[in-house]
Amino acid sequence: MFFPEIIDLHMHSKFSDGTDTPEEILDRVKEAGIELFSITDHDSVKAGPVIQEIRRKGDPAFITGVEFSCRDEYGKCHVLGYGYDPGAEEIQRLVHKAHTFRMDKVLARLDFLKKDFGFVFPREVIDKLLSLNNPGKPHIGNLMVRFGYAESKDAAISNYVNKCTYKAGYVDPAEAIRGILLSGGIPVLAHPAFGSGDSMLVGEEMDIRLSRLKGFGLMGVEAYYSRHTRALREEMLAFAEKYDFLITAGSDYHGGNKKVRLGDTGCADASRGPGGLLKFMEAVQDRILL
Repeated sequence: MFFPEIIDLHMHSKFSDGTDTPEEILDRVKEAGIELFSITDHDSVKAGPVIQEIRRKGDPAFITGVEFSCRDEYGKCHVLGYGYDPGAEEIQRLVHKAHTFRMDKVLARLDFLKKDFGFVFPREVIDKLLSLNNPGKPHIGNLMVRFGYAESKDAAISNYVNKCTYKAGYVDPAEAIRGILLSGGIPVLAHPAFGSGDSMLVGEEMDIRLSRLKGFGLMGVEAYYSRHTRALREEMLAFAEKYDFLITAGSDYHGGNKKVRLGDTGCADASRGPGGLLKFMEAVQDRILL
């Protein structure tokens, strides 16, 4: 049975809003000594086949991953999926639907920046942006810096992009969970305390959310996360025990788009982690690419 000590099950490549290619991520994973990793791009499953193609004997173990940006009448949340069949019809349908929502949002943000602030970009630059797999706020922010509309990517997003009030479409969390399950995967709530940006969800509100999502089939929570304080981590571990959830650990690495270090999960030794983490490892044993 394979039980790695160092894991990172939450990172993003250029197929969503990270700055590294899958090849570069694999190199960085090896440099960091990570023994098991997953690339969980937003609304995309394209990185997995690339990793499966380039991995060589002795490379870190890998498991398929994805992260869906979700919203329903109770608010926003992010749902991770692990160990699914990337060729499954349902997972492909979900990423197509989510990608369509994401592209509509990019166009709305560009239109907003033009109408409200007079920020315009050359046609060829917009075409290149729209040709990306899943462009998002970091891509627009970087463009604004490039064309002198903002001093930094973060300032561009907070001072301008986030002011866009476009009502974007999102995948419903129940739909995301069901789709991951139907594709043979394990649905996990990403960074539970941070469902939407910097707004926090804890205590009774978190309890209500977890109870509702478990009713849809949620199987786990990302209790170990780079931005979780010790108190937040302990609360999530307690909730995991209460609801018999599996536990995962992830950094949310985005390369140069976020100040998050690869492998920074707060989990020092996965092979000696809490029962929920070990149960997750047991559940995905036959889905790990060793």
